[in-house]
Amino acid sequence: MLFFKTSYKSRSDEELMLSISKGEKKAFDELYTRYANALMRYFFRMLWKDKEKAEDFVHDLFAKIIQKPESFDASRTFKTWVYSVANNMCKNEYKKQEVRKNTSNGIDHVQVVSESHDVLKETHESIFQKTYIDSMQQLDLKHREVFSLRHEDGLSIKEIAEMLDLNEGTVKSRLFYATKHLASLLKEFNPLINR
Repeated sequence: MLFFKTSYKSRSDEELMLSISKGEKKAFDELYTRYANALMRYFFRMLWKDKEKAEDFVHDLFAKIIQKPESFDASRTFKTWVYSVANNMCKNEYKKQEVRKNTSNGIDHVQVVSESHDVLKETHESIFQKTYIDSMQQLDLKHREVFSLRHEDGLSIKEIAEMLDLNEGTVKSRLFYATKHLASLLKEFNPLINR
């Protein structure tokens, strides 16, 4: 009797989800290997650069996949589906944070600055990063999420449209608006303007 070793690396994400629903642990391991780091970066960016929170969200998302693999919408690609789930998790967290913010005592976190060899460069990068984050927060959620998915997660216009259940024209319009708005807020960092 011949036994064939199942190769999970060559399977599509959607085939892996089908295998996970049949209880195949190695299919889950492969899917985790493919997506855990990308989702970690996504949650880290979307959840105020809180590494522990991002790790918790990655864990929770993959726990949902294990517990309810049948929740996968097979009419969509796994990539757009999993980012949709991640996006909804972030939206729910924003709502929770908004409630907490209204009851917070106003204590700010203290940031420790370490010594460095290139203080000027690090200072410039730090100022840009803070200005960029502040500028992103000025965008409303629909523009911020489209810009982030396109430029920070590298999703295509088509994938974003599928993920957010929008037509591609709407995605392009939101992307254009977000880019134009950010460019105006970050113009002081544009070397072509500030020569």
